[in-house]
Amino acid sequence: MNTFSALSEVALPQSRAATHAVAAVGGRTVSHADWLHSVQAWCAAFQKVPGTEVGLYFDDPLSFAAALWGAWHAGKTPVLASDLQPHTLAHLLPQVQACAGLLPDAVLPDGAGAAAVVLQPLSLRDARVVMFTSGSTGAPERIAKHLSQLDAEVHALQAVFGALADAPGLRTLATVSHQHIYGLLFRVLWPLAAGRLLGTDFLRYPEELVAQLSVPGPALLISSPAMLSRLPDHLDWAAASQGLRGIFSSGGPLPPDASAQSLALFGHSPTEVFGSSETGGIAWRRRAEQGDAWQPLPGVQVRLADSGCLFVRSGHLPDAAVWWETADRALPQDGGTGFVLQGRADRIVKIAEKRISLTAMENALLASGWATAVKAVVLELPHSAARVGMVLELNDAGWLVLQQQGRRQMGAALRSLLEPCVDRVALPRSWRYVARLPQNAQGKTTQHDLLELFRPLMPPPQWLQRSAHQATASLRVDAQLRVLDGHFPGAPIVPGVAQLHWVVALGMQAFGIPSAFLRAEVVKFQQPILPGDTVQVQLQWVADKGSLQFALTSERGSHASGRLVHGVQA
Repeated sequence: MNTFSALSEVALPQSRAATHAVAAVGGRTVSHADWLHSVQAWCAAFQKVPGTEVGLYFDDPLSFAAALWGAWHAGKTPVLASDLQPHTLAHLLPQVQACAGLLPDAVLPDGAGAAAVVLQPLSLRDARVVMFTSGSTGAPERIAKHLSQLDAEVHALQAVFGALADAPGLRTLATVSHQHIYGLLFRVLWPLAAGRLLGTDFLRYPEELVAQLSVPGPALLISSPAMLSRLPDHLDWAAASQGLRGIFSSGGPLPPDASAQSLALFGHSPTEVFGSSETGGIAWRRRAEQGDAWQPLPGVQVRLADSGCLFVRSGHLPDAAVWWETADRALPQDGGTGFVLQGRADRIVKIAEKRISLTAMENALLASGWATAVKAVVLELPHSAARVGMVLELNDAGWLVLQQQGRRQMGAALRSLLEPCVDRVALPRSWRYVARLPQNAQGKTTQHDLLELFRPLMPPPQWLQRSAHQATASLRVDAQLRVLDGHFPGAPIVPGVAQLHWVVALGMQAFGIPSAFLRAEVVKFQQPILPGDTVQVQLQWVADKGSLQFALTSERGSHASGRLVHGVQA
């Protein structure tokens, strides 16, 4: 049994034996002494840069952890980039004075200066990390976390789940990024504090998950609801799950049927952790044991306001003595010690000077029976008043209605459902129908991604066929697509690079594969794609080769073909 360390003392020589294993990467064991040298090298590098804040983005959790503690020991505040998208970097880079990892102009570790660095215990109050979460408008909201808050969280996790993770050589397998709070806690902070192996294994699609689970030895799965909601039945989950000790899910609601399927496939009911970037962890449950009821984590107090919203107080918050009001409605359970969530509180916006409940609109459309999920967004259009756009994740019944009645009649039917609860002036005029809501690496649907559906680089796809390895989507090329801007005045065409972007985006939607392709092979562009064309995109995913084969055709003939080779397989 390893001794549990405070996060302020994790990167000290005396916290672990020099030979203690911190991580296992590619068959190589990284010792505590090796990792401390990396921390010292990063500390030496960060001590040389001006300012107080440094941006971090690493694919590798081991390097990330060394840079994170190196920044803290250098007296810097690490600022975590959520991804490498242009809009993310445009927001992040002006705020930091230096960068590391995959960010532009990255600082490199100073191996020569490492020996001069003497690591002392960190201040739990002074050391901080900054991360971002998507706000209600889609603009990233900055959240600063003191090390004391993170330390309280890992102690709570250890108190409830420590026995589950207490197995020699336990591997942490993850489908979520360590650049966000959930992955940061479960892949990096908790394992380091508990003396377990870092969660260096990142799984992007179900086939890779099966392969990693088949490796002998104990393992924990740190997953997103998105991954657990799309596990294909045809894979051999039972044989692959022999060493699995448990599954965690967080970052969003896990549908009951996905929880039941995980229990059937893995033999484990997922442990769901409820909370947010702002509040930290609040409560947990396993549906097979607690049903819908949530149990507060150790050190977390909850109460219900007259409004029905949940209030929390804990050491995971900036001020442990102050009650924090969430936007989650709840009912008491188990004599008031637990609770059952009742959905989010109303989101009220003003449209044409009318107060409109987006929540009521979403609920009214869900009652249609045509959608599994509905999201409302406020569209701020140039030279136009704000209006509401609606995104519907259609179920089979919804797709059938859309095919039989068409977009115009379906939109009219949906508006009629909204008329009893919404003033006519605020009824949506913009609709988007999707097979799955856009989700980031954490399985969350952000405002930014929803808004992109209304000013797309790619037409909304109509899926004609989808399976584990083959898919066909139909795209109608509207003259207003952004990819046509400047290509070319008076004679617009879809650029070749945009066509490849469409292939990657559709591949991500159809097969759950990431966008990190290493190269394109045998790509041919036969004839231009023009406004008004309806293009069929045929995809084939060859998982063992990491290859996505594609062909774009229309009634005018072939437009493009080739294959993209995935970087993971290179």
